[in-house]
Amino acid sequence: MNQPPRHAEGSSRFSLGDPIVLLLSIGFIVAFLGLSFYDIERVASSISAGFAWTALVLGSYFQLLLLLTFFIAMGVALTPAAKAKIGNLDAPEMSTFKWLSIILCTLLAGGGVFFAAGEPVYHFVVTPPAFDTEPGTANAVAGALGQSFMHWGFMAWAVLGSLTAVVLAHAHYVKGQPLQPRTLLYPVLGERLMRGPLGSIVDACCVIALVAGTVGPIGFLATQVSFGLHELFGLPEGYTGQLIILGVLGVIYVLSSMSGVHKGIQLLSRFNVLLALAIGAVIIVFGPTLFLVNTYLSSMGAYISEFFTMATMTAETAPAWWMQWWTVFFFAWFIGYAPLMAIFVARISRGRSIREMIVAVAVLAPIATTVWFTLLGGSGIYYQLTGVIDLSEALNNFQFDVATLTVAQALPGGTWMALAILLLTTIFVATTGDSMSYAIAVVGAGHDAPSPYMRAFWGIAMALMAAVLLYMGAGQISALQQFIVITAIPVSLILLPSLWNGPQAAYAMAREQGIIDER
Repeated sequence: MNQPPRHAEGSSRFSLGDPIVLLLSIGFIVAFLGLSFYDIERVASSISAGFAWTALVLGSYFQLLLLLTFFIAMGVALTPAAKAKIGNLDAPEMSTFKWLSIILCTLLAGGGVFFAAGEPVYHFVVTPPAFDTEPGTANAVAGALGQSFMHWGFMAWAVLGSLTAVVLAHAHYVKGQPLQPRTLLYPVLGERLMRGPLGSIVDACCVIALVAGTVGPIGFLATQVSFGLHELFGLPEGYTGQLIILGVLGVIYVLSSMSGVHKGIQLLSRFNVLLALAIGAVIIVFGPTLFLVNTYLSSMGAYISEFFTMATMTAETAPAWWMQWWTVFFFAWFIGYAPLMAIFVARISRGRSIREMIVAVAVLAPIATTVWFTLLGGSGIYYQLTGVIDLSEALNNFQFDVATLTVAQALPGGTWMALAILLLTTIFVATTGDSMSYAIAVVGAGHDAPSPYMRAFWGIAMALMAAVLLYMGAGQISALQQFIVITAIPVSLILLPSLWNGPQAAYAMAREQGIIDER
């Protein structure tokens, strides 16, 4: 196959990319921090009000967008057009294990690991609206994990890299259009219009949403590791320790991002998958094995049987506060990530078929996530059920760092397992940081080999923002997390055309590669 011209990875260009995108994105960071310093209470209350309004008014729209994305993507994967290759390559650029490792570790990695222990236990002690079981009983186990599967399962993963990745892959590698979010709107608004300032504003909206969604996990990791080291070894817990942890994390993911997809990002991802497999093996062999196996089967059954009930539940049929802080919050978070994640998925999937890419992202990765949630969260439920731990108070206060460490210490190996999970969480957040720095740099450059200096710039910017927010207090990181839901509004409009352009792009690639007869 003919290959379009490519920039060599590790380009020596010093340009930070589109000046409008840079100005608006950095302007947002400066404005958010400046206003927070000026009147931290007003910023938090304003964001909280916007968060509540968005969740109440647009929550159902976000849910429908994810639902349609998943089923349309599955439909595309079942068609002959799905045989078409991404990026006009006959063979994949990397092995299947390396490719899947990067997908697993860079899409929902940081958040998934952070919530894996606490969320299932929360739904165990506070029954989700889709179920009517008595909380804290054996009958509540399947529903608790089933609800967690809904939040981190097929719909969540599909919106990150299925239809949008197909559209971007065809537009960039076949038509030569820039590898930027604005390209998703070319079929609707026209290439000429989107190459101007409007296109830059579209890209900036996506970068801002991604920064808001990434700085939170980076900041919360520093508090989680600091808390963990204090509980395990009595080390001082405070801002200085958090700053040191943040500095180490920043160095790791900035260097990884600068080295590129085929070096640091791939190396960290493979290490994390192997460490997760090792932790999982210890839990399966020495933990409540039979309980976990039976729980996974029953929870997957609850997930599938109540799929549409959970996916279409609204603030009219469930408590508004619950929808706001759970389903809508998570779905809006994933929508905010989606355009830049799709860019990343399209980049690493060159040489793979459309079917391979969709199945890997929207089926295999969610299944792996449900297994991980069962191992960690299912163990937490088991220990909560048997009275070994009691996380009711901590989780009612949304203290998920406490939940993770408490469950980890109750697992086989105790302190050693807690250290392993803290390390795993750290590297998972690092893989999120490096892939996001890379993706933002790609947006600025418009191609898949941005300058390493551009990648470093964005990695350092997010680490510094997390450091300042931690200095103000964890409440401002929470405010930034709530802002994600607001940023999902413009980003969701950018994703909408992919519902019909995704299938069209797949068929176009199939026709161009002779897989489907043009007649």
